[in-house]
Amino acid sequence: MLDSNDKQRVVVTDVQIPFGSMVVLLVKWALAAIPAMIILLVLGSMFGGVIAWIFHHLLGDTSGVGI
Repeated sequence: MLDSNDKQRVVVTDVQIPFGSMVVLLVKWALAAIPAMIILLVLGSMFGGVIAWIFHHLLGDTSGVGI
């Protein structure tokens, strides 16, 4: 049995996967990226809105256009 201090090194030199399985994997990966990008876009927009709101209230309206 291995002690907690013993380490075994493993080097992977080749992975054999059928072409069709690789295509299915990459299509699933691409489809999973779509909702992830939407979530990141929403979070980034919210963060940008908060920062814009903070700067607007700190600096006031500097556009020169009265609304």
